[in-house]
Amino acid sequence: MADERDPIYHVDGDLVPASEATVSVDDRGFRYGDAAFETLRAYGGTIFEWEAHLERLEATCEALSLAHGLSGDDLRARIDETLAANDLEDAYVRLSITRGVQPGKLTPQPEVDPTVVIYVKPLPRGGVDGESVWDDVATVRTVETRRIPGEAVPAAAKTHNYLNGILARAELRAENGNGAGETDEALMCDLEGRVAEGATSNLFFVRDGVLRTPTADGDVLPGITREIVLELAAEADIPVRDGRYELEDVLAADEAFLTNRTWELRPIATLDGRAIGGGPITERLTRLYDERVERTCYE
Repeated sequence: MADERDPIYHVDGDLVPASEATVSVDDRGFRYGDAAFETLRAYGGTIFEWEAHLERLEATCEALSLAHGLSGDDLRARIDETLAANDLEDAYVRLSITRGVQPGKLTPQPEVDPTVVIYVKPLPRGGVDGESVWDDVATVRTVETRRIPGEAVPAAAKTHNYLNGILARAELRAENGNGAGETDEALMCDLEGRVAEGATSNLFFVRDGVLRTPTADGDVLPGITREIVLELAAEADIPVRDGRYELEDVLAADEAFLTNRTWELRPIATLDGRAIGGGPITERLTRLYDERVERTCYE
């Protein structure tokens, strides 16, 4: 059984201590970012929204022409084995599939021997009795780094190549070093200057009682948490509009929050120094999200 100093990873079908886990330097995931991944959460030993994650993983692999040949049942079994080996029920889970080691250079070969890596780490219990994984509401700043257009790299593909988000976060680090204060998330715009998403999150804001979010038809990675929030809003008869929004639209919001699998729903305290905060719709959706987690994973 693993402890905090010696977590167990799942690498190519084997459970190994993290200190012994290795991937070839010739692996295309390392060389080129030629890989797909999913960030998941286990609540009470249950992978929340597993089918939705599997569907998105397969869509990413299809976009990459990465025919890995692994079944959903196989991948789920590996995740369950990793959780059990680490004695975890409430956890962060990351599943990665790379194209593996191939001869030649840039051009991918159709025959794939994939590299599959799963690692987990503890996260607090979710649901109605859960604890937030974030210490405070988020401070957010816009950055000059633009979201890569879907015509260049499919926006909906969740790949190992995260340079776009890294550059955005690097801007924040530079700003923080220049006395701008600590900032939690970078908000990126598309090439036309319309708001798109955070470096690792989707954006929602409320104005005049309407929940708004940048459209997934734009340069946005549609998160699983984002989709759940839209479902919950529809069930609660909260009016929703997805569209293309200017920064000024968000700055004038009555409420705003970010979503991703780890944060769930996280209110935005300030955007570019302007106070926004959460509010009744944010609080209601957060409660409904917690209730769904509780009903799905703990009851």
